[in-house]
Amino acid sequence: MRCPACDSLGSHVVDSRGTPSEDAIRRRRECDACEHRFTTYERVDRPQVFVIKKNGERELFERHKFLAGIHVALHRRPVPAGTIDDFVRAVETQIGERSTREVKSHELGAMIMDYLRGVDDIAFVRFASVYREFKDIGALLREVASLVEEGKTR
Repeated sequence: MRCPACDSLGSHVVDSRGTPSEDAIRRRRECDACEHRFTTYERVDRPQVFVIKKNGERELFERHKFLAGIHVALHRRPVPAGTIDDFVRAVETQIGERSTREVKSHELGAMIMDYLRGVDDIAFVRFASVYREFKDIGALLREVASLVEEGKTR
């Protein structure tokens, strides 16, 4: 591991522990040359998955992009970060276990919609308004009405 301070290749591990999400190992290292301490993370290298977009374009699945869409919908909503991490990890596992290394963007959008519908109605409507590309206020009102009706049966 290259030292970020002096660029030396020699270092040793001072401490190792799992991350709170248990998806990586955090290692504190010390450079043998300059004694600078730094942190590294070891994660499982998952196979690359490609997202097939609406226009047919393929791009690499990126966790931060997936999370960004969820965070925008959940902005200032009372949803614990742990639930979001659990959901994202479950989606990554699910798409990583497929026999094909491709997933359509509308499948990912549907997964997010299902998740948000169960956690926060406001976040669901926010995400749905972008994802479903409502053309008019009537379409949005129909979606909200279905949520209200569903809420009565819960």
